[in-house]
Amino acid sequence: MKLLVTGGAGFIGSAVIRHLLRDTADSVVNVDKLTYAGNLSSLAEVADSSRYSFERVDICDGGELGRVFALHQPDAVMHLAAESHVDRSIDGPAAFIRTNIVGTYSLLEAARKYWGSLEPRRRERFRFHHISTDEVYGDLADPGDLFRETTRYAPSSPYSASKASADHLVRAWQRTYGMPVLVTNSSNNYGPYQFPEKLIPLMILNAVEGKPLPVYGKGDQVRDWLYVEDHARALVRVLTAGRVGETYNIGGHNELRNLEVVHALCDLLQECCPPVHAGLGVLHYSDLITFVQDRPGHDLRYAIDAGKLQRELGWRPKETFNSGLRKTVEWYLGNLAWCRHVQDGTYRRERLGCIGDDSSGERPASHLERKSS
Repeated sequence: MKLLVTGGAGFIGSAVIRHLLRDTADSVVNVDKLTYAGNLSSLAEVADSSRYSFERVDICDGGELGRVFALHQPDAVMHLAAESHVDRSIDGPAAFIRTNIVGTYSLLEAARKYWGSLEPRRRERFRFHHISTDEVYGDLADPGDLFRETTRYAPSSPYSASKASADHLVRAWQRTYGMPVLVTNSSNNYGPYQFPEKLIPLMILNAVEGKPLPVYGKGDQVRDWLYVEDHARALVRVLTAGRVGETYNIGGHNELRNLEVVHALCDLLQECCPPVHAGLGVLHYSDLITFVQDRPGHDLRYAIDAGKLQRELGWRPKETFNSGLRKTVEWYLGNLAWCRHVQDGTYRRERLGCIGDDSSGERPASHLERKSS
């Protein structure tokens, strides 16, 4: 197949593209606006593939999307392009409304027009896969409860509300126009190439620099953690074998409090890169943990029931939290240059066709939030 992947220069999108080009015979068209979170160096290992194409396009630009569909003639769409950081959505929700809602609408319309023009056999095979988040469900009050595909929506932040809106649009285009759609909602992702404003990479990088490890509130927020490469495999499995019109939840079976995650990171770093060897003035990285004021509307607990995906499509995560976290820590310690390029904004100046481009008005990458997710 030829797959059009939106947001392919982002954290999860780049993992999907690397998986597709490394482990399948499919071709990929990467459509990405290259906002602050888009980093083409995350695709360096596959960028020279004859099966890879890149289009720098804003998904809100319907005309450009029409050109991309007409030129590349994809067999399916995997829609990952989104603004995704909750703190940023609280500080500036407008970008989230534009990209996550208006952008999804523009993409749906471009895909619908293209899908309607296909000959019957290709039209029958076409799929529109919308990748969403478990945050649309709000949080869980009952310690024994889990998010299921039938859980009612109760988003708490501008980010989750915008993703919930996008989910509703996708399902409406299926119901109204007959578009062959699939929706997935996943738990918290972690792994290589994640933008360093998110909890795990932020903690790793702060720790090795001897900086405070800021934890919201008491660190009691519970999340289910999913290794990004497991997520990529799940997404491709849903695209190729999922039932049209269905929703599939994707989880890692790793339900942990944020404070437990930070302590696990400190223990791994203590083993891999002891602070005494790094010249830091602490005996243990956990000495750097600092509790900060909780953010507004912070959901307390997320937990995914991925049973439907396992029963119907046979997917299970390969990584445990411990194995995935070790791989993640080792990757960041071995790729500090990549991290520094993100932190100081170098990656934005070096990316293809964007030399000196800082016209988007976004905060520079060096101004990373010091709070945890």
